[in-house]
Amino acid sequence: MARDITINDRRYSWMGHPVVVVCVDGCQYDYITAAVQAGVAPFLGRLLAGTGTSYLADCVIPSFTNPNNLSIVTGAPPSVHGICGNYFYDRERGEEVMMNDPRYLRAGTILAAFADAGAKVAVITAKDKLRKLLGHRLQGICFSSEKADEASLVENGIDNVLALVGLPVPSVYSAALSEFVFVAGVKLMERDRPDLMYLSTTDYIQHKAAPGTPLANDFYAMMDKHLARLDELGATIVLTADHGMNDKHGIDGRPNVVYLQDTLDGWLGAGAARVILPITDPYVVHHGALGSFALVYLPEGCDEAALGRRISALPGIETVLSRHAASERFELPSDRIGDLVVVSRQDTVIGTSAARHDLSGLDVPLRSHGGVSEQKVPLIVNRRVAGPPVARRWRNFDAFELGLNLAR
Repeated sequence: MARDITINDRRYSWMGHPVVVVCVDGCQYDYITAAVQAGVAPFLGRLLAGTGTSYLADCVIPSFTNPNNLSIVTGAPPSVHGICGNYFYDRERGEEVMMNDPRYLRAGTILAAFADAGAKVAVITAKDKLRKLLGHRLQGICFSSEKADEASLVENGIDNVLALVGLPVPSVYSAALSEFVFVAGVKLMERDRPDLMYLSTTDYIQHKAAPGTPLANDFYAMMDKHLARLDELGATIVLTADHGMNDKHGIDGRPNVVYLQDTLDGWLGAGAARVILPITDPYVVHHGALGSFALVYLPEGCDEAALGRRISALPGIETVLSRHAASERFELPSDRIGDLVVVSRQDTVIGTSAARHDLSGLDVPLRSHGGVSEQKVPLIVNRRVAGPPVARRWRNFDAFELGLNLAR
C-alpha cells in the first residue's frame, strides 16, 4: 500500500489512524470562541486551551461554499481546480450556468487519490449541490444529508443511510441538515472506521444568528459533542470553514444592497452589461442570492478602467479589479470570471436588479458573505503540530496537510 500521495503538486503522508477534515459552513472564529466562553463547547475549549493547535486562516475569494470546499479537497486555489463560484456566465455557450457539474473541475481531489491508492474514504455533505463535485472519481462513500434517503451502493457507495443514522431526512433549511452530517460521520466511524473522512455542513444557522447568540451556541454545542466522540474514536480531526459571515444590514434591519445591474443599465443602457452573482444557487431563501462578490461582463468598446472607477465610487463598494488583477490577487481562473470583479464592504451586499431578488424569505436581518471581509476562518486540529514555519500564511485548504503531514 502507498505510503504517500502527491496530488496537485502537494505531498500527503499515508495516515496511521483515521483523519477527519470538517468544513463548518460560514464559521468565523468568533462562533467557536463565543461557544467556548458560554461553556457549551468543552471539547473545542480544550483544543483552544492547548491540547490541540489552532490558527487563523484565510479562505479563498470569493468566500463562497463551492470554491472553498473544492479548494480544501484539492489542496489548491480556484486557479488550479477551476471552481470559482456557484454560478458563472459561460461565454462560449452564451448562458448563465451552475458550476456544480464535475465537468467544470480541472483537478483531482485528495479524497479520490487516496481512495485509488487503497484507502477507505467517506464524504458526507449537507447539500446535494456539492456531492458530485466532492465525490468526483471517488471510489468510496459519498452522500448528502439532503438526499440521504436516495443513497445507493451504485451511486453513493452506501445504502440504508437512514437506518444507520437513526434520523429522518432533515429540511434543507434547518440546523438538522448539518446535525445529520455529524451523526452520520460518527456512525460511520464506529461501524466502518474510514481512513479518511470529509464532513461538510450548511450555513443555515450562521446566516440567521450571530456568534454568541443562543441559536448559534446551540448549534456549536451539538457540533462539539460529535467532534468529541470522533476524538474518542481515535481520529485526527481538522476543523476549518469555507467562509465567515457578517451582518449586511443597517440599524433599521433592512439589507444594504447595491443593485449593480440596475445601476449599469442606467449608465450604459438596458442589458449592455451583465452582472453575475456567484453566490446564486438553488438555496436562496436565507440570503436572497445577495453576497459581497460580483462579476461584470462588459460590451465591446466599453472603457473598462473608467467604468471600474465609477463603480468604485458607489457607496458600499470596497474593491473593483480587472479580470487580470482579480485572477492574480484572488488566484482565480481568468476564463471563468468577468471583465470586472466587484467586492463590497463588510456591511454591504451586491444584487443584480431589485426586481430579481425575492427577499420575502428573510425572517431575520440579512447576514451573508462573499467578500474579503469574510476571509478569516478557523483552522483547528485536535493534535499538537510541530515544525511548520511560524510566519506561514495558513489557508483553509491546508487542512489535509495539517491532518496528514503535521499533526502528531
